[in-house]
Amino acid sequence: MSCLELEALRLGLMTVLGTDDRAAREHAEKELEGELEGPIEGLATAETLDGLRRHLDAALVDLEEQVATLDDDDPEADYVRGRLVAVRDAERSLERLATHGEGLLDGLGETHHDLHDAFPVEE
Repeated sequence: MSCLELEALRLGLMTVLGTDDRAAREHAEKELEGELEGPIEGLATAETLDGLRRHLDAALVDLEEQVATLDDDDPEADYVRGRLVAVRDAERSLERLATHGEGLLDGLGETHHDLHDAFPVEE
């Protein structure tokens, strides 16, 4: 069993951030081979932060359902629960990235406004 959600999120983030790391992309694609459907496919092919957030949320719902139906004696139970913790952590990290990006946009807008205040342009 692999961490499908994390590898799919990595692929999507590489696209969103414009990262051109061929080795990392090939590794993630290999991990996801035959698994690209539903939220995992959405994550892997997302082109925006909003898309990543939406598909990660759906993947979390699926993973939470999987954890809820696990038997405690299942040898995979601890691993699947660990995946849930890791994906929730990734969700928080993605939210921080989105928040920082929005803050950067706001800051650039304020700087632009301040420049126009300091150096008015006559139309």
